[in-house]
Amino acid sequence: MILTVTLNAALDVTYEVDGLVPNSSHRVRAVHQRAGGKGVNVARVLASLGADVLITGLIGGGAGAEIADDLSRAGIPARFGAIEGTSRRTVTVVAGDATVFNEPGPAVTAEEWRRFRGLFRELCRDARVVVLSGSLPPGLAPDAYAELTEDARAEGARVLLDADHEALRLGLAARPDIAKPNAAELARAAGPGPVEEAARRLLAAGPAAVVVSQGADGLLGVTPDGSWAVRPPRRLSGNPTGAGDAVAAALARALHSPGPFDWPSALADAAAMSAATVLSPVAGDIDPSAYRAFLQEIACPSPRPPR
Repeated sequence: MILTVTLNAALDVTYEVDGLVPNSSHRVRAVHQRAGGKGVNVARVLASLGADVLITGLIGGGAGAEIADDLSRAGIPARFGAIEGTSRRTVTVVAGDATVFNEPGPAVTAEEWRRFRGLFRELCRDARVVVLSGSLPPGLAPDAYAELTEDARAEGARVLLDADHEALRLGLAARPDIAKPNAAELARAAGPGPVEEAARRLLAAGPAAVVVSQGADGLLGVTPDGSWAVRPPRRLSGNPTGAGDAVAAALARALHSPGPFDWPSALADAAAMSAATVLSPVAGDIDPSAYRAFLQEIACPSPRPPR
């Protein structure tokens, strides 16, 4: 299976409005509320495309119960570790583009983390791929993803890391199979400069490959053997908050496939999947027909030699 990890799970609330004007009141046209967090969004995309996926992470309190109930209703399997604190909420306001408000999340104790690592190691025994994504809740050390990467690799699983700040920088040293920052996260971790040069500096820190999400500019995949760039078929208007999670879902599915990793096909698939999620007002949703149509429009990129 593919195991996705959401240490800072959230109850996502999305408001659709006609326009967003500071210092004014707004009439909300539609409200969506459901389980969220980057790993949850990755799992939703994978489940909608028929992948064998399981969600784990940390939840607690009333919001945590709502997260678990929502996933149960959606038919997406999950085994969370319990914490004493109450899981966070996020609010996304969609008015053409999206404005997102992220709560920090509850504090996690050392004992709660010890128990979760035991659960995680157990789940990794049945996982071929592990996706570690999203923010760390208060109380966890910044090397938490490095610890989980080492645990997963010890059980023979391949690892995709999608994180930011110290969680990303320290996680790289545990040698995940793919690190997937966006352009801003890449700049924070590797410093300013051309994207491919920064990605190669990140590559030198430990991961086997780096894939950079660049929004409308597409994706860049970088390995020691070369690089590949792919762009979406056209500029899209919608909710981009789940687009990076769709990229992670596509790459996880490619890692899960037997045989050599096919970089051109994997990146074209990720670009199509990402574009299809932008059209949805809610992160984690994907229109399979739009995905298939975009996949026909996106050419597999040609490799470029290392610079």
